[in-house]
Amino acid sequence: MATSIKIGILTASDRCARGKKTDESGTLLKSLAKNLPAEVIAYQVFPDDRAVLEKALSHMADSLQCDLIVTTGGTGLSPRDQTPEATKAVIEKEVPGIAQAIRDSSLKQTKFAILSRGVAGVRGKTLIINLPGSPKAVQNAFTILEPILSHAIELIRGKVKDCGEVRNQECKQRSQTLPHYSHFHS
Repeated sequence: MATSIKIGILTASDRCARGKKTDESGTLLKSLAKNLPAEVIAYQVFPDDRAVLEKALSHMADSLQCDLIVTTGGTGLSPRDQTPEATKAVIEKEVPGIAQAIRDSSLKQTKFAILSRGVAGVRGKTLIINLPGSPKAVQNAFTILEPILSHAIELIRGKVKDCGEVRNQECKQRSQTLPHYSHFHS
């Protein structure tokens, strides 16, 4: 059974916050969330300001009780890019595999993906994931995230007791959809 996920989307961009640029990546995330059993309960655009981002992430996690917060923007090397630092300040445990999988996949698209500093982690019962600011990078990352999000949320909620059993069920379901080949006799 699919997990219903309450999502918060946070765009970190000085230009978008000032109305100088349209937030294409945040809008794309709202659209992509429709592919999940999810509801976007918060969508906000903030300037690249660490204190503001920390407060917004904490509010979405603690007060709004989002299951998932996805950020876009602020993961590069410019002096104003502070999203990873804000995220690290509010999470209780890091989930490095998510950020690494996103970077690995993005490297197949562009050599500049190696410059992304996005992180992922958990605060309370909320998974927080940083994505780069470009719509193409957001689309690519969502392809990586979509198959694992429900399971990750179930783990954080404490509803999965045996990950091995979940994997066994997935393998069994996949093997039932694969064609069966009989042995050839000579």
